[in-house]
Amino acid sequence: MSGNDVNIEADVLVIGGGPAGTWAAYTAASMGVKVILADKGYCGSSGATAPSGTNLWNIHSESKKREKEIISYLERGNSLAERSWLERLINETELGTEELIRLGYPFATDEYGVPIRRSLQGPEYMRLMRRTIQKAGVKILDHSPALRLLADDAGVGGASGVRLQTGENWTVRSKAVIIATGGCAFLSKALGCNVLTGDGYLLAAEVGAELSGMEFSNEYGLSAAFSTVTKNFFFQWATFTKEDGTVIVQKDKRSLAKHMLEGTVYAELDKATEEIQTAMRITQPNFFVPFDRSGINPFQQRFPITLRLEGTVRGNGGINLVNDTCATKVPGLFAAGDAATREFVAGGTTGGGSINASWAMTSGRISGKAAALYTHSIGEFGNKRIFFEERGRFEPSTGKSLDAIGITKALQNEVIPFEKNLFRTEEKLQSSMRILNELWREVHNSSPISQDPRAIVRTREITSMIATARWMYTSALNRKETRGMHKRDDYPTENKNMQYRLIANGIEDIHIRLSSNRLEEKGILL
Repeated sequence: MSGNDVNIEADVLVIGGGPAGTWAAYTAASMGVKVILADKGYCGSSGATAPSGTNLWNIHSESKKREKEIISYLERGNSLAERSWLERLINETELGTEELIRLGYPFATDEYGVPIRRSLQGPEYMRLMRRTIQKAGVKILDHSPALRLLADDAGVGGASGVRLQTGENWTVRSKAVIIATGGCAFLSKALGCNVLTGDGYLLAAEVGAELSGMEFSNEYGLSAAFSTVTKNFFFQWATFTKEDGTVIVQKDKRSLAKHMLEGTVYAELDKATEEIQTAMRITQPNFFVPFDRSGINPFQQRFPITLRLEGTVRGNGGINLVNDTCATKVPGLFAAGDAATREFVAGGTTGGGSINASWAMTSGRISGKAAALYTHSIGEFGNKRIFFEERGRFEPSTGKSLDAIGITKALQNEVIPFEKNLFRTEEKLQSSMRILNELWREVHNSSPISQDPRAIVRTREITSMIATARWMYTSALNRKETRGMHKRDDYPTENKNMQYRLIANGIEDIHIRLSSNRLEEKGILL
């Protein structure tokens, strides 16, 4: 370490600066503890939410309507969603939106001047959250990806990484850590997902945390072929056609994907009324930028479309939570947002923007409060620990120089093509696993192309993506049925005897155990 390296002590370290991370940091700081937030990019403008718009779960205040919505999500949750979590999601979303109004977020209002607490514009939302946590006293480390967690026999106690703009190393010793690094989209070019490479999953797994629901990781977003913006909601007003103009009647993603394997598929948003068109442009202006630049009117002209893998960003897999405080099995380690499993509220079916956005807010608030309380419980002990930085850490050995481009392309070839990941079979999954295991060994026997911080981070990203893919497909192989977004063509129906979650643990050797609330409460692990 050089003399310019950054060494800081804090009560809570938040890794990740999206909505979940900023809510976690704000909540913890509001409880009077010292908080550091380290973001891989620039907190406020990086990640999936910042460049786009999103909607919070539209929750009705009237009890019968609220109950109807809860039941609807329980049914959509494929017997994996839990009522207690959905009820908590409602309560925390209400409290969070009230706080956003107090902080000055410019919600649109109805004819009576009452804020419509639903639509959030990413740029305004995240700018506000950055200003808010700064005012709360949170110190932000921008462009500072974490590379390892600090750990000892008592759990985690901070992290270390690198500052990309200066090349300095940074170390934060803290009493608690919240991982809010987002999901993994495998550099699929979905908007805002270039920094989402599964880093938090690997960080957590290295110190003993588990992952859950990784088979629910193959969500694809619809977009124009020349665009990176995935807005599935808008395509409900589309007419889909083949190259020759034949209308495609079945419009679910799997049907569209099958047609895409045969040739180009086109869409035209011709079913949107003028009122809807205006609302679209107001709520999601970035969706139309590529069209305007290309001189295409999407409401009157058809355009080629594609499916972009959004992985666990819109999927539900992530770090397993062991209780309702968003704690992991590792003492002092919490997870929030897309980095955490979302099965408790969405089961095996993506919640889209609404329930996902509410989950980011809710899990951020819950983990921030829990982490702050945890720091009080361990007292001054947290400042006197000796950490084993390398405990469990996967580190490429010194060997041949890493072929970053080649390995990344080989990885993407196993997870991005929907003929493999959307239409899953035992044969396809096993074939991909053989290649992924080979890539894992290749990374293990390679060294970064240089000691430049960006090369080191790039190596870490590749390692995290391969690890994520291996957890995904190992879980997919063990769920021999079709449930939610996990589709097995060789097991095309849902098995009522598989109403349990799959918990993955391990890095080199991955093991799967079965879990449900009933089993966990009785202390039974299958």
